[in-house]
Amino acid sequence: MIQFQNSNVTVFQSLLYKTTSTVIQTEDCIIVVDPNLLPVEVEMIREYVDNVKGDRPLYLLFTHSDWDHLIGYGAFQEAIVIASGALSLKEDKEDILNQIFKFDHQYYLDRSYPILYPLVDIEVKEEGQVLEIGNTKLTFYHAQGHTDDGIFTVIEPLGIWLAGDYLSDIEFPFIYDNSEKYEETLRKTDELFNQHNIQYLIPGHGHITNIKEEIKFRKIAAQIYIKELRESIKENRTNSNLLQGYNYLLEFQTIHEENSTLIKKELSTSSVNLLEIVDDQGIEEVLDNAEEDREEVI
Repeated sequence: MIQFQNSNVTVFQSLLYKTTSTVIQTEDCIIVVDPNLLPVEVEMIREYVDNVKGDRPLYLLFTHSDWDHLIGYGAFQEAIVIASGALSLKEDKEDILNQIFKFDHQYYLDRSYPILYPLVDIEVKEEGQVLEIGNTKLTFYHAQGHTDDGIFTVIEPLGIWLAGDYLSDIEFPFIYDNSEKYEETLRKTDELFNQHNIQYLIPGHGHITNIKEEIKFRKIAAQIYIKELRESIKENRTNSNLLQGYNYLLEFQTIHEENSTLIKKELSTSSVNLLEIVDDQGIEEVLDNAEEDREEVI
């Protein structure tokens, strides 16, 4: 179904996971973002694009490599594909494709297009990398933490921020990569507001918003979740209260437990690294360095 539409932007929302697919029209091009998810939904997006495209070039942008965001690639094989260099170099491509096959087989789904891993034409490798298509300007930022290959994209002059699986209004942080990198990605919110005239935020799951305060609220809520989860693990406290206010708890409880396991592993690794530093330098040197740092702060 169509969640939002104006003369430049159409946001489709799947019946599954409230996953969004976006079609952006400028005078220079058509940009399709993460076409998904059910076969009939992908076909609807394909039909819509065919009706509005005209003679404009077609670009296909992937925000990250989760299977539910790549599933519609085969329906747009003629498009110029944009994604991160890390997505292009992914070592577990077959595993991602197998997740798609498993999903389709589980629900007896047939598709009119092949299931393929995207062949990337334009790789995003640098922070702040820019792609200009006529008067349409795309600026890319690394967005790691959820996965290791995510990107933020700002499309100007429309002021559209494509956030991938960050800043959702229905999901807390799903941390598949690294919690500290996730926090680093969230901190880019203020930078993007300072560098661009943001008019719309489009998350990978949930609802588009044009309210700046709403975007900042989503950022703060995500930051609080990660901080409180980490602190509760350090202090061996229960943390089920962090799910208050969220729907779909039967599924979200599993994700929350996976987040807890990942952060426990990160904390354990940090402790091991600290012990290695002490072993290498000696306890006296470590204490001396800590004292020097303290005096500098004072």
